[in-house]
Amino acid sequence: MFEILKAVLFGVVEGITEWLPVSSTGHMILLDEFVKMNVSPEFWDTFLVVIQLGAILAVVLLYWGEIWPLKRVIVEGKHATNPQKAIRLDKGVLNLWGKTIVACLPAAVIGVAFDDWLNAHFYNWLVVSIMLIVVGVAFIIIENRNSHKTPRTETMAGISYKEAFAIGLFQVIAAVFPGTSRSGATILGGLMIGVSRPAAANFTFILAIPVMAGASLLKLLKNGLLYTPTEYVILAVGMIVAFVVSLFIIKFLLSYIRKHNFKPFGWYRIVLGALVILYFGVLH
Repeated sequence: MFEILKAVLFGVVEGITEWLPVSSTGHMILLDEFVKMNVSPEFWDTFLVVIQLGAILAVVLLYWGEIWPLKRVIVEGKHATNPQKAIRLDKGVLNLWGKTIVACLPAAVIGVAFDDWLNAHFYNWLVVSIMLIVVGVAFIIIENRNSHKTPRTETMAGISYKEAFAIGLFQVIAAVFPGTSRSGATILGGLMIGVSRPAAANFTFILAIPVMAGASLLKLLKNGLLYTPTEYVILAVGMIVAFVVSLFIIKFLLSYIRKHNFKPFGWYRIVLGALVILYFGVLH
């Protein structure tokens, strides 16, 4: 029961930090330092993947209308009083997936080629803390720079293939340096090239589906799923909690950025990065 309660806590933290630009990795490192689950390293690795899948499912549910290409349309029959329904491909959705694939390519190449090496060399508190602070400062600088500018691209549909690829390049930074925050890097990239906050955030959420799902499935195939019934309960609880919390957090962020900027998240990252350095570098 105690491990299940821990799974709830980790699911909550994952659901919150995966979508806010504050680095889920940094929070997981800190939480794991104070609330360790009594599980094997292999199961722990799988657990982190499964709760991430729960967060992804929340995006799929919320954005289903935007990402599913098959649409029911009403077509005229032989008589005007006899309309019929048909299934057709939505070109706008296909175009969005095309941009998503273009944005995914840079990080996918880096991830597949260097994933194990990057985890071995960069997955540590020092890199995480530095990137928390660096990206936090970048958010504050970019928001100050953009405060009197009108975004060049106001909507997600208006994002060009060139802009999508540029956002994908920023995602590489998150793939290489833990603590960057995948959502933080892509949103920051969007803001830097003139994409509005809502458009950058929406594209970031959809971009997460193939990126996070692909990385998670690769790890699941690598780790296997031979666990005890109790361990499966822990996995299910963590995934469901992450899913439910993600639903609320995504809606909150989209509502928040209509009237506010990302500077508070930048300051939060700086403080968190300093706390990580203080704890691991000085007190630990």
